[in-house]
Parts: sequence; structure tokens; C-alpha cells
Amino acid sequence: MLGLPYLTLAAAIGATIAEGNPHQSVFDFLGVDDWQRLAPEVERRYGGFQAEDLYPDALPALDALRAEGCSLAVIANQPAQRAAELVALGVTPDVLAMSDAMGVAKPDPAFFEQVLARCWNPRPADLAYVGDRVDNDVRPAAAAGLRAVWLRRGPWGVVQRDDEHRAHLVVDSLAEMVERLDEVWAAG
Repeated sequence: MLGLPYLTLAAAIGATIAEGNPHQSVFDFLGVDDWQRLAPEVERRYGGFQAEDLYPDALPALDALRAEGCSLAVIANQPAQRAAELVALGVTPDVLAMSDAMGVAKPDPAFFEQVLARCWNPRPADLAYVGDRVDNDVRPAAAAGLRAVWLRRGPWGVVQRDDEHRAHLVVDSLAEMVERLDEVWAAG
């Protein structure tokens, strides 16, 4: 599609992320000005969530949190059609919304305002927000007053650092998050 092997593109995206740039800026480096025209082909080849896209601890963690009486929301920077795909995979939170349908994306503060609204307007400090990116999840969630939990895995978990110590809790798996979630409420 771009004339690059998949692993070369993945490495270039990783290097872009490591430099602190938005992952889409890799296309500037590659000299692809109109990368958005490729979106339909990317969707055809790689789009859609599959069972193997879920970490093995994802569904058990949601089940454990629900059993503890937690209300659950999955709200992500994704195309609108990803919501139905997640439900088909067994992800059935109380609130499920994708940024495309919301009309606003992370890290925009308006995104986090919508998170609160969709979660029945709790006090921000009563909501734990779990995310895998410091720039898109931890910093803006903490700035909005939510309890930020940094799930340190995936490409951003490997290359990003929380040098500002904005996360109320740092975990390396969802299973660990379930076990340690009470620490979020004890954090200042």
C-alpha cells in the first residue's frame, strides 16, 4: 500500500511515538501527504477488532470489576463501528462509546467532559480512568480531575514515561489493576 513492508511501517510508527509525536505524523516523514485517502484500504486490510486483539486479561478484568459492583465504561479513540465489534467479542460495559461517534477525541478536554456526562456525571474524582497512553489518557484525565490509571503496555507503554507523575496508579496488566484499584482512592 505504501510500498513498505508491514514491520518497517510498524517500526517507523514506533520511532515516531518514541519521539513524542502523534503516530499519524509518520506519514509526513514518509512523504505521504494525503494518507487519509488510504483509510478505506487500511480498514479493509487491517480494520476491525478480532478476538486476538483483546489482551487475555481484558474480559476477566471486566467481569471481576463488575462482580465488585463497579460501573464500567469503554470509551476510546476509534471509529464508531468498533463499538459493535467490541460487543460481538463479549465486551459489554455499561457505557460504550467511540470518539468518532462522540465528535471529539482524546486528549481534548471536551472528550473527558463527555466521559463524565456518559457516566452519569459523577464527581470527577469518583471515576477511575484507565488508559495506556500518558499523553492521551493519563495527563488529560488527571487534568480533568479523574483518577488516572496508567496501564503500561502496548507500544506507548514501552516508550512513554510519566515523568510528571500524573498517574494515580501505574499497572502492567488489567489483572494487576483489578487487584490494586483500591489504591486509586487512597492516592492524593
